[in-house]
Amino acid sequence: MSGEQFPHLFRALRIGSTTLKNRIVSSGHDTVLVRDGQVTDELVAYHEARAAGGVGLIVVQVAGVHESARYTTHVLMATDDTCVEGYRRLADAVHRHGARAVGQIFHPGREILESRDGSAPVAWAPSATPSERFHVMPRAMTVAEIQEVVQGYGAAARRLRAAGMDGVEIVASHGYLPAQFLNPSVNRCTDDYGGSDEKRLRFLREIITSVREAAGREFTVGLRISGDELSHDGLSSALVVDVATRLDEDGLLDYLSVCAGSSATLSGALHIAPPMSEPAGYTAPLAAKVRAAVRVPVMVAGRINQPQEADRIIERGQADACAMTRALICDPEMPAKAGAGRPDDIRACIGCNQACIGHFQRGYPISCIQHPETGRERRFGVLPTITRRKRVLIAGGGPAGLKAAAVAAARGHDVTLHEAARRTGGQVLLAERLPGRAEFGGAVTNLEREARQAGARIVTGSRVDAELLGAERPDAVIVATGARPRRPELELVDEPVVLDAWDVIRGAEVPRGRVVVADWRGDWIGLGVAVQLVGLGRKVTLCVTGFGAGEHLQQYVRAAMLGEAVRAKVDVVPNVRLYGADSDTVYLQHTLTEEPVLLEGVRSVVLAQGHEPVPAPVAETDLPELPPGGLIAIGDCVSPRTVEEAVLEGLTAAAEL
Repeated sequence: MSGEQFPHLFRALRIGSTTLKNRIVSSGHDTVLVRDGQVTDELVAYHEARAAGGVGLIVVQVAGVHESARYTTHVLMATDDTCVEGYRRLADAVHRHGARAVGQIFHPGREILESRDGSAPVAWAPSATPSERFHVMPRAMTVAEIQEVVQGYGAAARRLRAAGMDGVEIVASHGYLPAQFLNPSVNRCTDDYGGSDEKRLRFLREIITSVREAAGREFTVGLRISGDELSHDGLSSALVVDVATRLDEDGLLDYLSVCAGSSATLSGALHIAPPMSEPAGYTAPLAAKVRAAVRVPVMVAGRINQPQEADRIIERGQADACAMTRALICDPEMPAKAGAGRPDDIRACIGCNQACIGHFQRGYPISCIQHPETGRERRFGVLPTITRRKRVLIAGGGPAGLKAAAVAAARGHDVTLHEAARRTGGQVLLAERLPGRAEFGGAVTNLEREARQAGARIVTGSRVDAELLGAERPDAVIVATGARPRRPELELVDEPVVLDAWDVIRGAEVPRGRVVVADWRGDWIGLGVAVQLVGLGRKVTLCVTGFGAGEHLQQYVRAAMLGEAVRAKVDVVPNVRLYGADSDTVYLQHTLTEEPVLLEGVRSVVLAQGHEPVPAPVAETDLPELPPGGLIAIGDCVSPRTVEEAVLEGLTAAAEL
């Protein structure tokens, strides 16, 4: 892999005793591919796919160093020797492809999400200072407990070295336990572990010493830290640079990995996996400050999705390597494509967060809405060889149809996709027109390119009907006709102005004055249209059926969009259902009390009331020559959901042809 187009990104890099073949890093991230605290075959297959795709370094997700570190029910644990065999299989799989493997070792402190049995666990922290986001009141650690945890870090490092891993990365980022000790707003200790910057650094110094003594000088030891926690009471950039300088002078670390944000607050947490509202590479200046103060290599993470972005960051001297984690979740072959001079073939991450961090936060295995093979490598990593080449006709060019076309054609079938509109894309073409959502359109760009490259023919402005099917005589028909806006039955008097959200997004005229957006689903449509209307000079009230706006969005995306809505001064009325409207009043009903709620002085109503399926253009009985099961429906025409389900069903249908 020469990487001539990206010369800085594809230079080798030495970190301690480990040499990386390039400077692309998959940083530590939870996958929910863990069982009973142990590495699984699914986790090995997941990381091997990225190693095979050419990544230089894989940092494996956090492993608890003490029983009190179980912050989720699916966390890896490195607290006894049973972990060694799983890590050995993982290391061997990664090494087979020339990549290096480092394991994160971790204690969350007060940042506890859940327990094994549903009861609230006792969280440990330097002081009894509560966490704002998870509403956890921790217990102050005793000196004996501090020493227990310190030794746990060393023991975990020793086990990972025995397993053949290349190193460990101590997690002091995102407001976790080491960062809690560093933070004067959290650490109220008055003993040897608090009261001054030097004393607050003692815990982390003892951890690093314990790890180095247990693992030796020939084992790579790194540290991950937030360059700025970007929270009202979080670690500042100046404090982090001072900490990095002091630790670098100690000479026990081989690299620093810089990210941003904190798990402890809603505003800080969105930087753990920043949504598309954050600019590409926005954390690079934070890493640059650290790099200027230390001698060891510095990595950076934060919305670095394209090789040109990473190469530019390294060229500018802001970092020595770039974590491109979600880029690799979306396209495991991204490094190989970049190295071969094929950047246009990269399936670019759009920062939607839905199936990566979104799955983790709901307790499901990692995936990607554009690439549902992610996390399902053992099922879809190698698709079965076809026994007969079929003529496949696909009705509908939204995400479901495009994915089906790409996979079916790649397997060797003769595929033609017909889209009634002038462009493929379906609802994605609406999503990309909302404020802060432009990147979402990349999903269609990527899927259409994959379909065409695989050999599928795409015909736009072509509606599938019985006549077309009779002429084409396909062996299989995949129906992916999508959905349309749902219009519930409403009591309307005096001809009020009632528009669908789709109409507004497409530019329909909205009367001046107050607008009510009636949001049944609680996703990106209601919030996005509300902010769009404010931008057009309208005063907006967003009425939601749920407990809050954006209820069904991934929480970091929701936080970013809610922040925009607050800045735009959108009024939100929760727990109401739309009942009717007249020329200046909207009639709602409270979902908990059934009492009426009236909003007066309203000029128009915009409906975000979900969708209903667009029926198939033909029935199976109209196609007597099709074999049983030859008519397959996928995506929103089955049941309106999201892009994630549509693309997964496109993959599944095409894999089974």
